[in-house]
Amino acid sequence: MKKVILFGIALCAMVLGFTSCNDDDTLSDTTLTYYVDLQLQGEDFTLVPLGSTYTDAGCKAELSGEDYSSHMVTEGLEDVDVNKVGFYEITYSAINPDGYPASVSRTVCVYDPSVTTSIAGSYQPDMAATKYGTRGYTFADYAASYGNTAQCTGITFTEKAPGIYYVNDIFAGWYNQIRAYGTRYCMTGYMNLDAENNLHLLSSYISGWSDGLDYVEDGKYDPATGQITYSLSYAGVIFMDIVLNKE
Repeated sequence: MKKVILFGIALCAMVLGFTSCNDDDTLSDTTLTYYVDLQLQGEDFTLVPLGSTYTDAGCKAELSGEDYSSHMVTEGLEDVDVNKVGFYEITYSAINPDGYPASVSRTVCVYDPSVTTSIAGSYQPDMAATKYGTRGYTFADYAASYGNTAQCTGITFTEKAPGIYYVNDIFAGWYNQIRAYGTRYCMTGYMNLDAENNLHLLSSYISGWSDGLDYVEDGKYDPATGQITYSLSYAGVIFMDIVLNKE
C-alpha cells in the first residue's frame, strides 16, 4: 500500500512539473464585452394616416446601465413619406467600444383611412380564366398537363391596416400548387387597395429565389362580384393574368 501511495505522489509531482513548464504560455485570452441595450420607445409597428404628421417616438441606448444614446445612429426616418401609402423601416443601431453592433427597427405603415372596403379573406383562382404566359394557356391547361392540382386554393389577403393586405401567394398557387415546388416558392407580399378599388403592389418576395416581382398592373377589386384581378411580371420572362374568386 505504501508503494502505491508513493507512486501516486510521484505521479502528481510529475503532472505538476509538466504544468509548471507552461507557466509562461498563454492558455486563453478571455474578454468580457457588454452589448448596447437598445430600448425602442413606442410600438414596433406604427400606423400613420395618409397626409398626417409623423413624430417618431425614438429609441434609448444604454451600455452597462449608463446612457449611451449619443452613440446611436438612426436611419430611415427621413424616408417616411406621410403622403404616400406604404411601409417605411426606421433602424436604430449602436456599436460598443469593442466593435460589437446592436440594432432594433420600427415599421411605419402609412395608410389611407378613407378606404372602408375590405377584401380580407381566402380566394381561389378561376382556373379557366387565369393565364400563364403570352400564348393564352390557362392554369387549368397547365394543371391538367402537370397533374398536380385541379384547383388552386387558399390564396389569402390578410388586412394589416385599412386598405393594406398581406398576400400569401401573389402567384395564386402557380409554383406551390400547380408545379408542386412547395411553399418557399409562394410569392408573398403586400398590396394596397385604394378608394377607387384599384390594387397596387407595395412589396413582394419569394424566398426560394430571394427576389420579387417586376410589377403588378391593372389590379382591380369588383365589389359586386367580390372578384380580384391583376397582371404581373416576374424576372422579365414570366407573365400572369390572375383572376381570384372568394372561397
